[in-house]
Amino acid sequence: MRTLICGLTLLLLSGCSDRFLELYPKTTLNEGTFYRTEVEYILLANGCYVPMRDYEKNFHWVLAELISDNASFQNNTRIGEASRGVIDQFILTSDNVAYSNFWNLSYNGVTRCNKLLSELDREGVTWSKQSYKERCAGEALFLRALYYFNLVRQFGGVPLVLTPIAAQEAVNIKRNTEVQIYESIIADLKQAATRFASANDVNEVGRANETAALALLGKVYLTRGSYAEAEAVLKSVITAGKYSLQPNYADLFNPAAKDSKETIFAIQYSENSAELANRFIFMFAPHTSAGAITKRPNINIISAGWNQPTQDLINAFEAGDKRKDVSIGFWTGVDWDSQVRAIPYCAKYKAPISAPDDRSGDNLPVLRYSDVLLMYAETLNELGKSSEAIPFVQQVRTRAGLVSPLTGLDKTALQTLIAKERQVEFCFENQRWYDLKRTGKALEVMTAHGKREKAAKSFLYPEAYTISATKLLSPIPSVELSVNKLQQNPGY
Repeated sequence: MRTLICGLTLLLLSGCSDRFLELYPKTTLNEGTFYRTEVEYILLANGCYVPMRDYEKNFHWVLAELISDNASFQNNTRIGEASRGVIDQFILTSDNVAYSNFWNLSYNGVTRCNKLLSELDREGVTWSKQSYKERCAGEALFLRALYYFNLVRQFGGVPLVLTPIAAQEAVNIKRNTEVQIYESIIADLKQAATRFASANDVNEVGRANETAALALLGKVYLTRGSYAEAEAVLKSVITAGKYSLQPNYADLFNPAAKDSKETIFAIQYSENSAELANRFIFMFAPHTSAGAITKRPNINIISAGWNQPTQDLINAFEAGDKRKDVSIGFWTGVDWDSQVRAIPYCAKYKAPISAPDDRSGDNLPVLRYSDVLLMYAETLNELGKSSEAIPFVQQVRTRAGLVSPLTGLDKTALQTLIAKERQVEFCFENQRWYDLKRTGKALEVMTAHGKREKAAKSFLYPEAYTISATKLLSPIPSVELSVNKLQQNPGY
């Protein structure tokens, strides 16, 4: 909660281009002279996206993908291991900066959303269209829900703050229950969908919209096991017909053609500046590959080698699955043990198109239409409608080149297939760890995965992959324990 104590620092952002939401560098604005025009409110709405942009490129992939059986790390030089590698090995401590930074950026985002919502009805503001006001409200509600959804999936119950508060109030706010957090998320998303429905005439590429709110609501219901509610919401997204699958899976990860008809919501990045860009390929390429993959030999990547595809993930792809070559590349060179071999790396994210340095502009998908199809199939299957679910799984598989009809699948077999489809469809999109947890498979899968990793990598710590149920939640950051007197999660 340090973000709440430190107060709100606003970001001055540009408007939207036709292609994507451009989020520009930070600056502090005078609260006494801000929030008086429509443009200023739109800038404030833009600012609600920025903390998420920052934590997705630096921390969330560690907490949601690296920790899973999809990914590990190749770098045995110990660079970055204190904050990243230990999480991959389930050596989890509350003083890890990955947790505190993720927490602080999340609450920074919540604070911005709360501020916008509290200011929207200020008297004396003239809106050229009422729909712009509705869109701003929808964005704040959607993003607040998404910040809290990621917080509750990481930490369990967290402090629920829905209005701007003073610094002295922040230290007295304690953790709410998971149930309370989810109730707030659901309420925000329902309201967001309603507000967005009144703003369809001002939709802009890169911004959240009504479909994003409904798709995320469906995911929240699925996470909670509220299958009937999930079925209704996800069906509405499908029948609306606003989104569809890209025919070619590879096109989803072309930074020159972002925000396709399949992209419901994505974190927007740009090569225009270091602040707007991500460095995914410069962190995920083998650390011994120099410029062979990044195409920028002038950039030292000795600290790279993260989010390395595991053998578990490689084995999950069926023969003929077109997604494999898009998701996983191989570079032949010297590995961590001085042996030359074909080293796998995350290939979804690309080298810069035009930037001369380490600025990459790939967007990070958060919600895709294929996610809606697979969530809907999972929901139908859980409701005993397996035969109705199969065609939606088949759509995703057919796009991947797996055209053989799915037959003879009972509920259990279809559960297994959907889990595997989600693993390969969304690898390196920060979904796998959450899927393992919500389906109750995390302990079983990660225990077996840990044994294989320890056998393959002698440089891992002896205590690596000591996994227990308490480690399914991340530790509350130590600074929150001392400053805000929050109660720690069990086992830490």
